[in-house]
Amino acid sequence: MGVKESDTGLAPPNLWDIPADKQRMSEEHPLQVARCTKIIRVDPIKAAAAAAVNPAGAMQGQKGADEQDQYVINIKQIAKFVVGLGERVAPTDVEEGMRVGVDRNKYQIQIPLPPKIDPSVTMMQVEEKPDVTYSDIGGCKEQIEKLREVVETPLLSPERFVKLGIDPPKGVLLYGPPGTGKTLCARAVANRTDATFIRVIGSELVQKYVGEGARMVRELFEMARGKKACIIFFDEVDAIGGARFDDGAGGDNEVQRTMLELINQLDGFDPRGNIKVLMATNRPDTLDPALLRPGRLDRRVEFNLPDNEGRAHILRIHARSMSVERDIRFDLIARLCPNTTGAELRSVATEAGMFAIRARRKVATERDFLDSVEKVVRQGTKFSSTCVTPLFEFPMIDPALS
Repeated sequence: MGVKESDTGLAPPNLWDIPADKQRMSEEHPLQVARCTKIIRVDPIKAAAAAAVNPAGAMQGQKGADEQDQYVINIKQIAKFVVGLGERVAPTDVEEGMRVGVDRNKYQIQIPLPPKIDPSVTMMQVEEKPDVTYSDIGGCKEQIEKLREVVETPLLSPERFVKLGIDPPKGVLLYGPPGTGKTLCARAVANRTDATFIRVIGSELVQKYVGEGARMVRELFEMARGKKACIIFFDEVDAIGGARFDDGAGGDNEVQRTMLELINQLDGFDPRGNIKVLMATNRPDTLDPALLRPGRLDRRVEFNLPDNEGRAHILRIHARSMSVERDIRFDLIARLCPNTTGAELRSVATEAGMFAIRARRKVATERDFLDSVEKVVRQGTKFSSTCVTPLFEFPMIDPALS
């Protein structure tokens, strides 16, 4: 009762073909999952000799057992077998290390299977295209240009690097105070290149059991290689990329194994491939030198606090989606917010809208923004991650002279 057809995952009843499904189930037997560990190539001389013995079969395109490649498969918890291919599988479909489906009688390979990837790794992929563009980011003009020439140009125009005979950078490290636009820039680059965007939080790779974190890193890059173009963004990479040390208790050994696997993957994939790696951190001084060396992270892009022009630009960006008065002096408001990050300026715009809602007005005024600066910047100084100077300085007056 109350269950829709779409909730069951079944097709509408008018599309059912039960007799055909029963016939298919009787003809197609269940397969067993195995892994092809080795391919034994046939000797060309022996293949030619076998074809000479059976010229009629060679004329019809039929190959004997001596003319076909053999495959060593490993069925977990059973045994290893040397088998051939089924009628529906071509030799080019099977590679060493691939998962395959074999029948339960002769163990012939019937179908190649995709690689098995942990669901937790699959969930790291951002399915929808990032909706952030370069016009949505303020105060990061220089950083955006550096990212575009390192990430966007190799993906969109790889022939430029081929003609010059140089390899494009493999990875980029984004560092700076929190709230300065590191994640926004990474999402904007993914939007511009139409690349698959995979975001990984460093703490997600810190697992309880030995080897789990390294396995997740391997499967992450394996999934990325199957994409047309992919950008892997490691946020808070200092959780797994810290400098190695021996504390005597072995508590950080698993974290170090995960970092070593990440280093191995950075050195392993094709430098002109479709994978670009971005890493972001607030503490670049804590990262291991082996991770920072050229060849793994070739570029380091620093995100500083925006200047007055950048702060005004950020305020205008957030005001575009708001109902505000036309004559608001954003340059003045930006000067009243020294040493603030982009995230704090966004909070200023949000609080200005809250002041307008409290006053039951449909538009936010300049007075709302000034009150918002007083609330967010002045009162939030003690909680801020950056050093904020006082907005207004009043001279000290001797009480005796008043």
